[in-house]
Amino acid sequence: MSNAAYDLGLARVGTDVTIWPLAKIVGAEHLSIGDAVIIDDFAFLVSGAKSTIGSFVHIASFVSITGGGEFAMEDFSGLSSGVRVYTGNEDYSGGCLTNPTVPAPFRIPLRSFVRIERHAIVGANAVILPGVVIGEGAVVGANSLVRKDCKPWTVYFGSPARQIKRRPSDRIRELEAELRAVCYDRSGQYIPKARRA
Repeated sequence: MSNAAYDLGLARVGTDVTIWPLAKIVGAEHLSIGDAVIIDDFAFLVSGAKSTIGSFVHIASFVSITGGGEFAMEDFSGLSSGVRVYTGNEDYSGGCLTNPTVPAPFRIPLRSFVRIERHAIVGANAVILPGVVIGEGAVVGANSLVRKDCKPWTVYFGSPARQIKRRPSDRIRELEAELRAVCYDRSGQYIPKARRA
């Protein structure tokens, strides 16, 4: 685990977590992080409400997660460089003013969520809008705009993102089981890298 992870005041942080020094986490007290996680330099996370990052997760450089809503990334998921995740937005209907400099009641921010399920991968520079679930094992191609939920084990691409094809899951699930047999003890506790070596 990186010493920087301790200094951030996270709600919970597991073992073998690397948060590079130029990553920025706002609202760290609301964020729980599992084991074997890497958050690269220049990633920017605004943790609103309750946010979680599972185990064996990678968040690449220049990713931003903003909006003040709930955010969850499950085990074995990943965000490639430049991904933008919005967990909230503004009310653009014309009944109020917009942008963070405007105080209530003149501004009505809309808080929501984004959930990225197990084994899901989001390609470089993709944009995920509020209220979206990226299903288990789904893949979002680079530069895609995701406005709606993505079905499990399906590949999406485009702006807006459209279903392209199915993704096989059997081998990925087999490999997860093999990895868990190596990285977890009989009681389900993660075994740190140093003890496995």
